[in-house]
Amino acid sequence: MPVLKFRVYWEEDESVYRDIAVKPSQNFLQFHQAILTAYEFDSKHKATFFRSNDNWQRGREILLEKDAQPRKVEPLLMSDTPIGAMVRDPNQKFIYLYDYAKNWTFLVELISVAKEENTKLNYPVCVRKEGLAPSQYGTKGLIGDKLVEMEEKYDLNREGMSEDGFGEEGEETEGEDDGLEETGGEEETMF
Repeated sequence: MPVLKFRVYWEEDESVYRDIAVKPSQNFLQFHQAILTAYEFDSKHKATFFRSNDNWQRGREILLEKDAQPRKVEPLLMSDTPIGAMVRDPNQKFIYLYDYAKNWTFLVELISVAKEENTKLNYPVCVRKEGLAPSQYGTKGLIGDKLVEMEEKYDLNREGMSEDGFGEEGEETEGEDDGLEETGGEEETMF
C-alpha cells in the first residue's frame, strides 16, 4: 500500500515543520491526532481541515465534529473521510486549524508518495521534526533535548566567546588600539 508524506508547517514560521507519513486509507481524525502529537499539543480543542489550492485558499471543510454553523457546502467529518479521497493532485494542500480561540494554523502540503509502506512503522507517524514547536499555552520550561536544540541553533554556549574577541560588556583589553590618535589638544578635521 502506498504512503503519503505531508509536511505540516506552522503558519507563523515556515522553518518549523513536521513531516508525517500516513496511509491513504487512514482518516483525517488519525491525521489530526498525529499532528497534535508531533507538535506536542493536547487534544482538548476543536479542529478542522480545509482542502486548499496553491494559493492557500480554503476549500471543502473537514470537521472534527458536527456543529450548527451554516455553510454553503455541507462539511465532511474527519472520522468518516479517508485522506486518499481528498488528495486530488501531486502537491495537494490542506489548511489545518486547531483551537478556534488561539487560532493555531498549520499549512499542510503533500511532499511525496512512497510506493511501499515500511512494515516497522505504525502509521500515521512523524518521520521528521524541524525547528522548535510553538508552546500551546505560552512559555513552557526548556528542559533536556529542547535546551540542547536551542543551544545549537542559537549558539548559547558561552565557552570560547572571549577567544573570538567577545569579552564582558565594557571590558577593555591591554594594548587595545581604538583607531583614534591623540593630537595634542585640538581635534583635526578632515574637511
